[in-house]
Amino acid sequence: MADADLMTVSLNGSADSDLVELDELTAQLRAELLELDVDRVDTVRVDEAPAGSKPGEAVALGVLAVTLSPIALRGVLRLLETWMTNRPVRKVRVELGDDSIELEQASAEDQRRLVDAFILAHQPGAPAEPEGGTGSAGA
Repeated sequence: MADADLMTVSLNGSADSDLVELDELTAQLRAELLELDVDRVDTVRVDEAPAGSKPGEAVALGVLAVTLSPIALRGVLRLLETWMTNRPVRKVRVELGDDSIELEQASAEDQRRLVDAFILAHQPGAPAEPEGGTGSAGA
C-alpha cells in the first residue's frame, strides 16, 4: 500500500517484569493490534544475535513494527492507551517517522491531549508539528 506508514511500538515493562513476561505482553499486544484495520504487525529483528543463538533468529523483545494507513493511527493509539492501563507496562513508546510519543502513567486528560496532538500532527495535510509539540505523557 503506497499510503502506508511504518510505526514502531516499544514496551517497557514494570520494574518487576522479566523478559518472559515482556515477551508475553508483546504477543498479547500484537494479537490485539491485528484485530484493528492495520496492514501488518511484525516483531522487530535485531542485527546482532545474542551469543549461542542462530543468525536471523534474534528479535527485539517488546518491540513491534506496525504498518498502517494514516486513518488507522487514531484506533491504534486509543488501543494502546486502554491496553496498558491493566497490564504491568510502565511505558509504551510509539515512533512514526521522525516523531515519537511516550504513553505512561499520566492522568487520562493529559494523556488524551498528548495523543490528540500526535494524531493531529500526522493527519494528511497537517503542519509539521502541532502547537505545543508532542512529547511524553506524565513528564
